[in-house]
Amino acid sequence: MFFLNGTVIVPPKFILLGIPGLQEVYFWIAVPLCSLYLATLLGNGLVLFLIITVKTFYRPMYILLAMLLVTDLVSSTSTVPKLLSILWFNINEITVEACLIQMFFLYSFSAMRSAVLVAMAFDRYIAICNPLRYTSIFSNKVLAEIGLIIVARGIVLVLPIPFLVQRLTFCKTNMISHSYCDHMAVAKLACADIRINKLYGLAVGFFVTVFDLVCITLSYFLIFRAVLRLHSKEAYLKAFNTCAAHICVILIVYTLFLFSVLTQRFGQNVPLHVHILLANFYLLVAPMLNPIVYGVKMKEIRDGIHKILFKRKVHSKSSS
Repeated sequence: MFFLNGTVIVPPKFILLGIPGLQEVYFWIAVPLCSLYLATLLGNGLVLFLIITVKTFYRPMYILLAMLLVTDLVSSTSTVPKLLSILWFNINEITVEACLIQMFFLYSFSAMRSAVLVAMAFDRYIAICNPLRYTSIFSNKVLAEIGLIIVARGIVLVLPIPFLVQRLTFCKTNMISHSYCDHMAVAKLACADIRINKLYGLAVGFFVTVFDLVCITLSYFLIFRAVLRLHSKEAYLKAFNTCAAHICVILIVYTLFLFSVLTQRFGQNVPLHVHILLANFYLLVAPMLNPIVYGVKMKEIRDGIHKILFKRKVHSKSSS
C-alpha cells in the first residue's frame, strides 16, 4: 500500500530499476546475459531431452540430474526474460502479483536445487558404499518420495515470504533498486516494521544453505572414508569418476552463491550495480555450467548427446 495525499492506496505495480548506474551500457550488458541464458536453455534442454527420451537413463542418478536441470531452468527463467526486457526495451514495470509470483518461483526452485544436490550426494554415497544394495535402497518408490520431499520443502519454506511482503504497508516509493523482485529489496520500500521479513529470510537462507552443506559434507566424508579403505588404484579412480561431476557442480553452485551472499551482506563499500550483476550471474552461470560439467564428466551423457547431434546431421544430409 502507498500513502497518497494522506490516503492509503494499493500500488498496481512496481518499477524495477534494473542495474542502476549502468544505464548507458545496458545494451552491451544484455548481450552476454542473453548469450548465457540461451546457452542455459540449449544445454539444459538437450540433456533433459536425452534423459526423457532414452530409456537407459531411467535411473536414479539421471532422474535426479533431470530434476536439477529443471530447477536451474525455472530459477533462471523466472528472472532473466524480465531483466532482458528492462535492458533492451526499458519495460521495467511489473505488477505486484507478478512480482510476488516471481519471488516465489525464484526462491522455491533455488531451495529445491539445493535439496536435489543433497539427494545426489546421498545417491553417490549409496552407489559407492553399498553398491550391492543400490537398486533396493534407491527404488522407484524411494526416489518418488525424495522428489516429493524436495518439492514440498521448497514450497513450505518459501511460501510465507510473498505473504510477509503482501502484508507490508508501502509509503516510500514503488521503485525497486534491483533487476528482479528480491525479497529484501522489496521489503525495504515499506514504511512498516520489516524485522520479521529479515529474520525469516535469514532463517530460511541459513537453514537451506547450512543444513544442505552439512548433509553433503557428511555424505562425502563417508564416501572418502570408504574409498581410503580400498587398496586399489583402479577403485580410487572409479570412485572419483563416479563423484567428479557432482563435486564440480557443488563447488560451482555453492561458491557462486556464498560469494554473492557474502558480498551483499558485508560488502557495504561495493557499488549497488556490482551486487546486482553478481546476483544475476549467479542465476545464470551455474545453470549454464551444470550440463557442460555433466556432459564432460559423464561418458554416457556425452555419447548420448553426440548420437542425437550425429543422427540429426546424417538425417539432414540424407534428406538433402
